[in-house]
Amino acid sequence: MRSHRNAMLSFQARKLLVERVREDGWTVAEAAEAAGCSERTAYKWLARFAAEGEGGLEDRSSVPKTSPTRLAQGLVDAIEQLRRQNRWSGPRIAEQLALCLSTVTLVLARLGLNQVAKLDPPEPPNRYERRHPGELVHIDTKKLGRFDRPGHRVTGDRRGRNRRAGWEHVHVCVDDHSRLAYIEVRDSDDATDCAAFLEAAIGFYRDRGVRVRRVMTDNALAYRRSKAWRRMCRRHRIKHIRTKPYRPRTNGKAERFIRIMLSEWAYARPYPSSTQRRAALAPWIDFYNHRRPHGSLGRQPPISRIPTAA
Repeated sequence: MRSHRNAMLSFQARKLLVERVREDGWTVAEAAEAAGCSERTAYKWLARFAAEGEGGLEDRSSVPKTSPTRLAQGLVDAIEQLRRQNRWSGPRIAEQLALCLSTVTLVLARLGLNQVAKLDPPEPPNRYERRHPGELVHIDTKKLGRFDRPGHRVTGDRRGRNRRAGWEHVHVCVDDHSRLAYIEVRDSDDATDCAAFLEAAIGFYRDRGVRVRRVMTDNALAYRRSKAWRRMCRRHRIKHIRTKPYRPRTNGKAERFIRIMLSEWAYARPYPSSTQRRAALAPWIDFYNHRRPHGSLGRQPPISRIPTAA
């Protein structure tokens, strides 16, 4: 147990109070005043010390020893069984067992079963890495708001918003083997811009001696139903792989790169405007590719895995 943040007496303060009364001859009133507590509290700690010694001065749980109105264990077990085996919702369990919904909700929260995702064991990580650069590249987009003055993330004031400033879309491409990344900021993430970004990314890797053979994306319409995207893949003889629905972890390298990009570039410092933020992108991506140590690459930068550039 931990003492309440406003508690006047810690364990050492209680011990000092007892010593002043029992050994130094202080009155209970004097010791209580010096400790900043009431005489009633002082008598409580003196009585505990007399009955249990120093152990009686320790914190105790405030949970009652008995709870007559607490739900019977049999009903708790029934709630858990219906939730785990039948995957029933709280309202259905409450109706089945003739219980209040609030009671069932509290029991499920106490059991850690209040979310459907918690019914199944956590899925083990499935880490993989292609053997050569260009075998697979991961592509994704991230939408960022435009602004002409610092927003609430910096100022903390939501009143001075950059209204109707619009959005800009960061297209990212990460090589599965080397983690070498290519980024462009475009005005949209529609089919035309996505196809144009793919062509630019292919050229970026080709200039470094890497031929892109496969590309992985999510199931956005710009990738899934775009004729421009399909034509670009056919032109460069690239196989298009899509992630499983509602499984962003399949494209995990792009997702992780976006998190790094946001923390180290987009939100790394208070930019006066989105134009200046955009100007800071090129120096950062050059640092990421050529100098930033990467944990999964033995603390080496991504460029170290490109044979022709090493």
